[in-house]
Amino acid sequence: MTKDEQTRAIERAGKKIQKEIIRSPPDKDGTYQEIAKIKEEQKNEEKIVETEGESPEKNSERKLTQEKKTEEKKPVAQRKEAKKPKKTFASVRANNLHLSTKKSASVCRFIKNKKIENAISDLEQVLMHKKAIPMRGEIPHRKGKGISSGRYLDNTAKEFLLLLKSLLANANANELNEPIISKAVANIGVRPYGKFGAVRRKRTHIEIKAIENPANLKKLNKDKKVKVTQWKKEKQ
Repeated sequence: MTKDEQTRAIERAGKKIQKEIIRSPPDKDGTYQEIAKIKEEQKNEEKIVETEGESPEKNSERKLTQEKKTEEKKPVAQRKEAKKPKKTFASVRANNLHLSTKKSASVCRFIKNKKIENAISDLEQVLMHKKAIPMRGEIPHRKGKGISSGRYLDNTAKEFLLLLKSLLANANANELNEPIISKAVANIGVRPYGKFGAVRRKRTHIEIKAIENPANLKKLNKDKKVKVTQWKKEKQ
């Protein structure tokens, strides 16, 4: 393909592009690149003609407006991050676990009003069959102080261990001092049908909540009161 043929092809393609007959011409022999260069040159020439045709006053005004725009673009001030209020509790929830509601309720009673670390250690002893979880109903007796009837609930203990570990992590993130489990609830979840629709499976929702040790809070309040009384005496 000679240079004359290339120029003719470029002119034809340019006319078709202007008429929007062709949207994306093929890039054979660099024709598309040459068309793009020609377009840029035409735009630059049009800009130069516009500026030359204007009076020097208009040119100066245009420069001033451009300078003002650059001055107006000031660096954006960084927003001050608002301090988040400190949380006084930590909680964990799990929905539709493959557990019995009766067994999980007995574990909740076993855990409640204990420190998270102590509850974790107790459940680990349950998995080793060194400690039984007390249960209600006609269940055989187990060894241990204060236990009349109980069982070693391995599956429920494993699930509760995972929840308690995540609860401990949440309590550390919220900076709670010696957190105690104040709430442990097990509710009936969705009960889907089993094979052939003859049996309904068991599902439970579990919620555990921990707060700061109230004994520590009482000590802090007492210390604050003592400091206030000392400050008042010094002021007098």
